[in-house]
Amino acid sequence: MEEQILIKKAVSGDRDALDSLIKKYQNWVYNTAIIFVGDKDEAQDITQEVLIKMISNLGTFNEKSQFKTWLYRIIKNHFLNMKRGKYEQSTLNFEAFGKALDSTPDEQFSGTSEAEEKLVLREAKISCMNGMLLCLDREQRLIFLMGEIFEFADIAGAEVMEISRENFRVKLHRAKKQLYTFMDGKCGLINKSNPCRCARKTSGFIKAGYVDPNTLQFQKDKISSIREQLSNKIDALHHSINQEYKALFQNNPFLDSPETSATIKRLLDSTSVRETFNL
Repeated sequence: MEEQILIKKAVSGDRDALDSLIKKYQNWVYNTAIIFVGDKDEAQDITQEVLIKMISNLGTFNEKSQFKTWLYRIIKNHFLNMKRGKYEQSTLNFEAFGKALDSTPDEQFSGTSEAEEKLVLREAKISCMNGMLLCLDREQRLIFLMGEIFEFADIAGAEVMEISRENFRVKLHRAKKQLYTFMDGKCGLINKSNPCRCARKTSGFIKAGYVDPNTLQFQKDKISSIREQLSNKIDALHHSINQEYKALFQNNPFLDSPETSATIKRLLDSTSVRETFNL
């Protein structure tokens, strides 16, 4: 009820309500974007573009729907149609990614301190996992992100993707199978018999420009983990092997969108928003 009231006030031109609505969902949009494209700067631009679409289309929101589901449909339409980012290559696939990992020299990384070393190694792990996600096509990546990482129920995921629940489950299963089969055959975090280790590849990632130890993308503005932001908790009695793969992604940091107050001010002062709400 509080959210419905907030939306009604925002639609009527209440600037404080718009401000509150943006603050409530900005980090969800930002974290979805950064996982989707793998780059913090691109994610920040995408977040602003999506939020402008969100508040400009508030008048079309149907109260019978969940607002977050409605918002993710906007995200879906934007993500599937936007231009490719710097890490999004049409030729990127699991075979090419595997060869790139194999060709990265094994070299033990040493930081200036134990604390720095842990942070950089974790950055390398997150960068590598994001690279794996980029091997999925855009639709698969978004479905995996919603259904597996953010734990959308199939009814919500189907509504966002505008497909049947059965089709959503099938597409999610295929995305998980492709990604987890690759991880099982390559990633030492999952299969200890695999030689690939984050600590041995970090120096190579730094030299290739995928990791910058002086500017960490995925940890500087950490609020918590993705897992801690979710309301649903996995019942230990229903543990499956897939949970081990899933946990790696859900343990990634949930980040605070940078320059929150400045971003909101820019949004509310934008011409399209001011005209829409007569601010």
